[in-house]
Amino acid sequence: MKADVLVVGGGLAATWTALAAAQAGGDVVLVDKGYCGTSGVTATAGVTHWFVEPEHHERAVAERHAHAGGIADAEQALRVLRTTWERLPTLDRYYPFPVRDGKPDRTNNVRGPEYLRAMRGLVHRAGVRILDHHPALELLVRPDGSVGGAAGIRRQAGGHWQVHAGAVVLATGGTAFRSHLLGSRGNTGDGHLMAVEAGARLSGMEFSNYYTLAPAFSTMARSMTYLFGTYTDADGRVIELPSGPDRNRVLGAAMLRGPVFTTLDRTPEWVRRKMPVVQPNFLLPFTRRGIDPYTQPFEVTLLGEGTIRGVGGLAVAAPDCATGVPGLFAAGDVASRVPVVGAISGGGSPNSAWAVSSGTWAGRAAVRYARSTTPSPVRPIGRAGIRPSGPPSEVDTAAVIDVVRAELNAYDKNMFRDEPGLRRSLSTLDCLWTEVESALTGEGRDAVTARETASLVAVGRWVKEAALRRRETLGTHWRTDRQEAAA
Repeated sequence: MKADVLVVGGGLAATWTALAAAQAGGDVVLVDKGYCGTSGVTATAGVTHWFVEPEHHERAVAERHAHAGGIADAEQALRVLRTTWERLPTLDRYYPFPVRDGKPDRTNNVRGPEYLRAMRGLVHRAGVRILDHHPALELLVRPDGSVGGAAGIRRQAGGHWQVHAGAVVLATGGTAFRSHLLGSRGNTGDGHLMAVEAGARLSGMEFSNYYTLAPAFSTMARSMTYLFGTYTDADGRVIELPSGPDRNRVLGAAMLRGPVFTTLDRTPEWVRRKMPVVQPNFLLPFTRRGIDPYTQPFEVTLLGEGTIRGVGGLAVAAPDCATGVPGLFAAGDVASRVPVVGAISGGGSPNSAWAVSSGTWAGRAAVRYARSTTPSPVRPIGRAGIRPSGPPSEVDTAAVIDVVRAELNAYDKNMFRDEPGLRRSLSTLDCLWTEVESALTGEGRDAVTARETASLVAVGRWVKEAALRRRETLGTHWRTDRQEAAA
């Protein structure tokens, strides 16, 4: 197929990107590993937006950047707020926002499944060609090194696909390194690896160790209700929790000593009433086990969110989310959000606003770039997991992924960091990379597994390398051997 713009991904950022590109007059194709509108972490969440009245923009940025570690860009954050304020009302006709004080409340109460269903409808009506179950495996480049499309396989119909495009926008999401975070299984860092193969750079990968609470017996990790819990350790002692990012570190330290339990007994009545509306699936795991989480204790765990609520990703330049590789743009969680939120998590409302705004910028810019290109031959550039450097041989991908999960999610290896531990993890991942890069390949659906495995190892290595290079504690990057914060 041919198009002006190819969007790779099917979640929140991808749909906003495709919509913006189509509205700018582009002929757009969107390819999704799954089914556009149900893919990724937004489809399982109750979504909030950083949606602020214009007269309060500067104050909102100042309040958030007070905790950003001094590495955020206030102007970029202001652009996010301005664009989100402009674009989000596009949904008013298609999503039933609740009304508060006579106005749609676009900040809260947005149910992920319905939100993405509305976005798929908008994209479809805008004329975008949607190819579901078409995972992308690699980028295509022109002789001058610019990106001119992508290629992959057709999960259901069989065979392969190629889209030759004037520009490509990666909106493939972040990765939770198969932590079992709800909705994240397909988020394996494919876009990161494809972009780096083309020459793109990364930023903020050390800030990729955010964790979120969930029942120990479930992956249902989407609830602010855990803020209202009373936590006890294995000996029944109440755990005193600070506010802010140190909260999860205190819980993680307690979990390394033994099981931790909570009762959500301090949850306000208005939150209890709202929860079934915003996140109808939150109570299901408890109901099935006969537990009332508001009155009865249950064991909890921390699930890694990697680069999803962490902020590391492809370095993109303002104002158009260009990656530095001609013809290649990035939007959403695949891109670094360090300029927007700094060294702290962008989880929740900033990430949603970033998906809206970065998708808008990248979609429009991709159309402008595509109009400046002329047809040219392209070649595929995928390597690890596709074209091994040595003789192909059998690689136990399940075992490789298990090691990645352990190195990138274990609290003592990833939440609490020191130089010896980081070097051990990096050495382990380097050995895996040597095996994967030299021998791993696959055909058909096995090709997707091979590429996902290679991507998980690659992104894991980049996280550990970045964490080694930032020698001070900053934001979510916690060095137990160097706890002093940066000046």
